[in-house]
Amino acid sequence: MTAPTAAASTVGALGELAVLDRVTRRLPPGSPLLGPGDDCAIVAAPDGRFVVTTDMMVHGPDFRWAWSSPEDVGWKAAATNLSDVAAMGAVPSGLVVAIAAPQETPVAVLEGIADGFRLAIEALAPGIGVVGGDLSTSATFSLTVTAFGDLGGRAPVVRSGARPGDVLAVSGELGPAARGLARLFRAGVDDTGEPDADRVRASGADTDPDVARQRRPVPPIADGPLAAAAGATAMLDLSDGLAIDAGRLARASGVTLELDVEPALDPVALHGGEDHGLLATFPAGTDLPGGFRRIGVVTARSDASHGADLVRGGDVVPTTGWDPYADWDGAAG
Repeated sequence: MTAPTAAASTVGALGELAVLDRVTRRLPPGSPLLGPGDDCAIVAAPDGRFVVTTDMMVHGPDFRWAWSSPEDVGWKAAATNLSDVAAMGAVPSGLVVAIAAPQETPVAVLEGIADGFRLAIEALAPGIGVVGGDLSTSATFSLTVTAFGDLGGRAPVVRSGARPGDVLAVSGELGPAARGLARLFRAGVDDTGEPDADRVRASGADTDPDVARQRRPVPPIADGPLAAAAGATAMLDLSDGLAIDAGRLARASGVTLELDVEPALDPVALHGGEDHGLLATFPAGTDLPGGFRRIGVVTARSDASHGADLVRGGDVVPTTGWDPYADWDGAAG
């Protein structure tokens, strides 16, 4: 869509209370002990603990209005946080959403974002709700989500538990979101390099399944708790790319991850991000649960190439991927 700049009903014209009412009516309430309306929501933590995570989406480095609809932005904001909960082996139990929007933002944009949250929750974590949040104003559109999860009596699966001999496995897609983003940067910009919605439509990128995955990733949320129940020793969400996130797991565990030579992973699968799959390690001999598939093995750090984080066929694999401080070009669109 083109950048939202004017409409009959803007957030500035209506004010916080009216905007909040129009947005919350579109959000799934879930079943908290106490939902929106007070200073805090109350969410059950059945086993006495809960996991909590937060993530930001900022116009420019994280999304472009020319390339994503408000529904896309809401979906992606929900999916990225739900994936982090799943990566701990937990079941999502609720979301809190805060939005800072420029005064001229049409209320329809916030309603569309709310619809995106509802659709993502229905598809990825049915039964939970958006239990609270906040609205403010800013020159730059920003959206922050905090997600909560229930461990169900299990120990959390952390990044530091991988041990030599474990099997390295992945669940979810590798590469389509990055391929979709690359196409948008090729075909969805004007002659000056700025994002352009008309160019996206004219190029046919709107019907590209990889572009669809960039806009609305589909992380394997249910596989997180399945991995925990199967005895996963370490796990994390693949948000920035397989290689860079594998390096994080390897360093946290003090091991080297050795990728299988076959099937080969292309550079986009290795270094492209935003698919939000799950990378996990399991004791040797474990029947891999859900959609997990083997891609390698965990080795002792001293046995690998100069103590590298990630290797394949004896060669060191650079642990590079998305870094917003290094990779954002300053454009918005």
